[in-house]
Amino acid sequence: MTATTHCPDFDFQQGCWTVHHRRLKARLANCTDWETFPGTSEQRPVLGGNGNIEDNLLHLPGGDYRAIAVRSYDPASGTWAIWWLDDRNPHALDTPVIGRFENGTGSFYADDMHEGRPVRMRFLWLRTDTERPRWEQALSADGGATWETNWTMDFTRA
Repeated sequence: MTATTHCPDFDFQQGCWTVHHRRLKARLANCTDWETFPGTSEQRPVLGGNGNIEDNLLHLPGGDYRAIAVRSYDPASGTWAIWWLDDRNPHALDTPVIGRFENGTGSFYADDMHEGRPVRMRFLWLRTDTERPRWEQALSADGGATWETNWTMDFTRA
C-alpha cells in the first residue's frame, strides 16, 4: 500500500452549503434568458484527502433532482479529474473535466458533445479563498477561442 500526501485544493468546499444556481435556458443558441433556482450541497473528502464527493440537491423550476460530483487528484500529474452523475440518468458518468488550481482559481477542461456537435467544456472554481466560492460552467463551439458561461453556482455556508 502506498501513502499519499493530502492535496488541500478542495478543502475550501468541505461541509454543508446552500447554493444559488443561475443557468441559461438554452446553450450555444445566443440565449440571454437565465433561470435561477436554489439548491444544497455537501462535500466530504475521500481517498485520504486526494478526492472528494459533493452531494447536491437541485430545485429546478421543472422539478428537483440529485447529483454528485466525484473528484480525484493525481499527484504524479498535479491534476484533478471531475465527473458528474445525476439521478436523471443514473448509469452515465459525464465526461471528466481535468485541470488544476493556480493562484486560487481552479480551471478544468474536457472535449465533449452538445446536441450532437463537438464542444470544449470548462469548469472554473473562483473565490476559493472566501466564504462565498463560485463555480462556473462554460462551453466553446470554436475550440476555446470564445466561451459562453451557461451555469453559475454561488455557495454560502449552511
